[in-house]
Amino acid sequence: MSAAVEFSGQDVLVIGTKRSGLAAIELLRKHGARVRAMDSSPLTPEEQALFAGMGVPVVPQEAEHIGEVRLIVLSPAVPYDLPMLIAARERGIPTIGEVELASYFLQGPVLGITGSNGKTTTTALTGHLLKECGIPCQVGGNIGTAVTALIDSSAPKCWNVLELSSFQLESINHFRAQIGACLNVTPDHLDRHHTFENYSNAKARLFETQQTGDFAVLNYDDATCREFASRTRGQVMWFSSTERVPDGVWLKEEEVLWNDSPFMRRQQIKLRGLHNVENVMAAVALAHLAGAPLAGIGAAVSSFPGVEHRIEFVRALDGVEYFNDSKATNVDATLKAVDAFARGLWVILGGKDKGSDYSPLRDPLHQRAKGVLLIGAEPPYAYAAAPLIRQALAGAIEMTDCGTLERAVAYARAHAAAGDTVLLAPACASFDQFQNYEERGRRFKHLVAELL
Repeated sequence: MSAAVEFSGQDVLVIGTKRSGLAAIELLRKHGARVRAMDSSPLTPEEQALFAGMGVPVVPQEAEHIGEVRLIVLSPAVPYDLPMLIAARERGIPTIGEVELASYFLQGPVLGITGSNGKTTTTALTGHLLKECGIPCQVGGNIGTAVTALIDSSAPKCWNVLELSSFQLESINHFRAQIGACLNVTPDHLDRHHTFENYSNAKARLFETQQTGDFAVLNYDDATCREFASRTRGQVMWFSSTERVPDGVWLKEEEVLWNDSPFMRRQQIKLRGLHNVENVMAAVALAHLAGAPLAGIGAAVSSFPGVEHRIEFVRALDGVEYFNDSKATNVDATLKAVDAFARGLWVILGGKDKGSDYSPLRDPLHQRAKGVLLIGAEPPYAYAAAPLIRQALAGAIEMTDCGTLERAVAYARAHAAAGDTVLLAPACASFDQFQNYEERGRRFKHLVAELL
C-alpha cells in the first residue's frame, strides 16, 4: 500500500488515545492524514494539552461524532463489533486495528506470537534467543512498544518479534507473519468476544493471512491449535511436552529434542512450571526457523531471566516465599501457576470478571492450597469476580474476603507458616481496582517489600 496515496490529505478517525492509539495518530500525521481522535473516557489535563499541541481534536466515543472519514483505526481495547462501528462499515468506512495499520509501513520479516497464556514470556524469550545468537530483531506489539512505534526502527533484515492478542488480530487483513505461533487457546475475554468460537477465530487470523513459504508453530497438545493447522498455507511445525511430534520440538523425559536430535536438557530451563517448558520449546522453534542454530539456542535459554509479573519471585520472609503472577488474568493461567508449586499455597484471587468459569480451580486448590484470599470490587460493581469465585469454590477450600491487595498481603503475612508460598495469581482482569495487571503486580511487590 502506498502511504502517500492512502493517507495524505485523508480524514482518519482513531478510537482510543492511550499507547497504541497515540502511536497510530503520530504515524498517520507523519503521512499527511487529517486525524481526529475519539475516546470513551475523559482526557486528563496532561492529555488535553498533548492533543491540543498536536492539533488533534478529541471527541466523545459516540456514533454521532464519527462523521465522514476515509478510515477508522481502533486501539486493541476497542471492540470491533461496537454497533457504531458495524454501522460505519455498512456505510463503506473501513475499520482496522493498529497492527493492521502498522503492516502497511513495517520493514523486515514478522515473527508473531499469540495464545491465551505465555505470550509475553515466549515473545521476550524469542527476542532474547535471537539477540544472543546474533540475529537482528526488535520486540513489541502487546508487549511494551506498539507496532506502529516500531516502524522507524524497522529494517529489511531485522525481525519484528511481536506479541499479538486476539484484540489485535481480529481485524487484520494485510498483516502477515512469516513465522507465526499459537501457544494454547483456552476460554478468555468472553466478555469481549462473547463466545469461545469468536475468540479462537480471532487467534486463527494470524495463520489465515500466511502464504506459502511461511511457518506456523503450533502446540500439538492443544486441540484448537491443532485445528489451526488447516487454516494456514504455511508449513506447520509442532511443539509438545507429552509426545513425539511429526516435525518440530518435543520433550522426552529430561531432554528437549528437535525431531530426533537432543540439543538441550530440561534443567537448563530456569523458569518454573511445565507450561514454561512449553513456552521455551515454542521459542526454540521460532528462533531456529528465524535462523538461530540449535547449539546457540540451548546455551541462550539458560541466561533468560524471566519476565516481570510471570511467576516472579519477590521475596522470602521467615521461611515464606512470595511470588507475583499478576499476569495470570484468566483461569487457565492461574491453573498453570498453581501447578508450578507443591503444597502450602496461599493464593490471591479476584478482580474484574471476564465471563470465566472458576470451577476448574476447585480440585487443584483443594490439593495444593491452604487458603484463598479474595480481592476486588464488590457488588454493585457489575463485573465483580469475588462472589462468582466464592460460589464456584465453595466447600473445596477455605476462603477469606480481603477486598484489597493490602489486606490480602497482611492476612497472608499473619497466617502463612515457614515453608508456605503466597502467590498472586488472580485469574481475573485488574481493571476494577488497577489500571492494568502491571500496576497490580507492582503494588503487590511494594507491599511485600514493606513487610516486617
